[in-house]
Order: sequence, then C-alpha cells, then structure tokens
Amino acid sequence: MITELKPYPEYKESGIPWTPELPATWKTERAKRLFTKMQREVRPEDEVVTCFRDGMVTLRKNRRLRGFTEATAFSGYQGIRKGDLVIHGMDAFAGAIGVSDSDGKGTPVYNVCKPGPGIVAGYYAHTLREMSRSQWILALAKGIRERSTDFRYEMFGNQFVPLPPPSEQAAIVRFLDHWNGRLEKAIRSKRRVIALLQEQKQAIIHRAVTRGLDPNVKLKDSGIPWLGETPAHWEVYRLSFLADFSNGKAHEQFFDPEGEHVCVNARFVSTGGTGIKYCTQNFWPARRGDVLMVMSDLPNGRALARAYLVNDDRKYAVNQRVCRLRPKRIEAGFLAYAANRNFGLLRHDDGSNQTHLSTGDYKTLPIQCPPADEQQEIVRYLDAHVSRADISIARYEREIILLREYRTRLTADVVTGKLDVRAAAAQLPDPEQAPAEVDEVEEETEMEEELAD
Repeated sequence: MITELKPYPEYKESGIPWTPELPATWKTERAKRLFTKMQREVRPEDEVVTCFRDGMVTLRKNRRLRGFTEATAFSGYQGIRKGDLVIHGMDAFAGAIGVSDSDGKGTPVYNVCKPGPGIVAGYYAHTLREMSRSQWILALAKGIRERSTDFRYEMFGNQFVPLPPPSEQAAIVRFLDHWNGRLEKAIRSKRRVIALLQEQKQAIIHRAVTRGLDPNVKLKDSGIPWLGETPAHWEVYRLSFLADFSNGKAHEQFFDPEGEHVCVNARFVSTGGTGIKYCTQNFWPARRGDVLMVMSDLPNGRALARAYLVNDDRKYAVNQRVCRLRPKRIEAGFLAYAANRNFGLLRHDDGSNQTHLSTGDYKTLPIQCPPADEQQEIVRYLDAHVSRADISIARYEREIILLREYRTRLTADVVTGKLDVRAAAAQLPDPEQAPAEVDEVEEETEMEEELAD
C-alpha cells in the first residue's frame, strides 16, 4: 500500500518557508484562524497531563517515567481537554507537540489550543512536529527571542500552515496513525530481540566469570551470601587488592568538538565508546589496559556500573561520575568482564533514588579471581562469543534507525502533500472494527516484505 502512493496531480507555491510547494487544491491560513488558545479553570478531578517529545499527550500516570523531573505542583495549572492540540512552549523544538487523549490539567508552559470547525487537530500535530524536525520552530523561536527556545502561541498563531480540506486532514491522520503504529510495532519487536540478546550475552559473561568454562568444576562457598559458590581453586579478593582505584574529574567546561582528548563520561561508557565528546584539557588521563566504570545513574539506570576497557592509545580524559580501575594483579580483560554490571555494585540501587556508587563500594567489591592462564582463556572465549552477539545487536539497532528514518520521511511527505494518501486511507479498516492483533513478529515480516517490493 505504501509503495503505491503517488504525488498529487498538480502543485503550487505555498509561500511557507519550510514546505515551498503544496497540492494545488490545498489552501494556507494563519494558525490563529484555525485554533483558539484556551485558558481553562482547573477542576478538582483533573489529573496531571504531560506532553512528551514523542508526540504523546496523556495523563502522567499512563506512562512509566524513569528519571522524569517535571514539577508536580505548579502555580497556574490550566485545564486540558481530550482533543486539544498541546504545544510544549519550551520543548516544541524537540517535538513535544500532540493531541491530548485525556481531560486533565497541565503546566502553564503548555500552549493549549482548541481546533475550530472542520479542523483535525491530529493533522496539525503531525504538521507542527514536521516544523520541529525541519528546525523551523527552533529558528523561529531563536530569531524572535535571542538564545531562547520558547515557542509561544503568538509565534504559532502568526505562522501560515497548510490547510487541506477537512476530509483530507482526516485521511492523513488515519493513514499515519495506521502506518506509524505498524512501524512502531516493528521497532518494538526488534528492541525485544535486542533485549534478549543482551540478556543472553550477560548470562554467558556471568557464567564464565563466576564459574569458569569447566561445567564440572568443583565449587566451594565464597563466604559472601550474595556471591554464593565459586570454583574451589579460585580466590576471592577485594577490588582494591587487584586494581588501583581513582575518581574522574570534571571536564564539562572544556568540551570542544576540536579537542584532542576523548572525554569519558557515562554516555561514552554505556554506549561502548560510540557516544563521544571531546575536550581540550585532560585532568585525569586513562591509558591502554585501564577499565573505566560509571559510578552514578538514575534509578534502575542501564549505565550504572557499566565498564569500558581501553584497548587503544587515544588520549582519554576521565570525567566526573566515572572511575578508573588500573589492574595490577588481574588481567585487564577479565576485570572488565567481571566488574561490568556486577551485582555487588548494582545491589546499591534501591530502584527509587539516583544511585551514587562510592569509592568504598568499589574498593570493597569482591572479585572471583582464577589463575592468570585461566583468566586469559576466559577472556578469549568471551571475546569470541560477545563479538558475535554484538554484531547481531548492531544489525538490529541499525534496522531500528532505518525504520525511524523511514517513518520520519513518510510523515513529512504525507503532511506536506508530496504523497496523496486519500485512496490508501479509504482502504484501511476502522480502528473500532480492526481485527484482533496479530503476532508482532509476523506483522513486522509482512510490512517489511511490502516495503521491499
């Protein structure tokens, strides 16, 4: 169905900077002619509605929020009703624009807009998010208020926007809701595969660094309740005996894309060294063979206690909230595998407060330590198995990136009239009459086959 979409028969100049052409049958109008800014009183039963960067506007309780810091008490809450177009005044440049699915109340920084007769709010949510993606909102806000990203209703209201006939607005929303939903399901299924591969990889690592490679090895009690049994010929040492520990230093004020030092922050470690920032100063260098670990993260954070082994000769500057372990009585590769996401560190995460691992948490961490030759054998084994898993994970992550890019391009082409979806939307089942959900992997396969045609 997507591959059969065609352009409109005729186009005209739009006069709109971020979409120079529109279908000849479409009109343009200032947004303030289409929407009314609302300032409703808050009712006692109103719960908090939040506008997210992915375009969802819903009751806060409907989403699991990790590390969410928006204040829970505002002076000047305003009423929001289901069907309102909500524009986050400070975050619209990042896509925080959508249609509320619930009645409730929201922060005064939201622009709450009621659509006029014949105006489909969902179409303009997609349109504004395209204005965000093209950075028009960011340029507009900064152009009017220097060094600001505040996108107020007055700025929105004065913009000319596309005005398709109401039936086409509805068709566009119906089409995008359907296909964006299918694309999102495909992305979720790939994420689940990635999660399973990550779990499998971690299980292989945990087994190797706590039991070794011999399934019949004789075990003994480690004497540490949470550590359990360990191979009888292994020793358990505190980390401080095996490696020198040191905290990183703050480098933020020296961030510079032209800097010669790789700044090792939590993102760098948690992304396996792909999320790189550079700095011009180096207050705490790291060298080949050092193990770098994240000391602080949000509750249940995925970066906490992540380890990164330095295996090249670049200039590394260890940032604050990251520590440096310099092996002295243990193989560096084995230490990196053994310390990474070690339960002895993760157990300090209570799941509700941000975790800050201390120097003592690291220095007193017990590490199961086999003889040197066995450490090397385990590292070779894990390098081979982990690399295969990482290749598969990278492939799925690349596929997710491509699906997101396709979804973004499809939305942009549809809301600006580069593709005519009227006939395609008419063939879609009504949401209320849609068949029962099929297996997402099966649906993903069907969709990818269609996209490949």
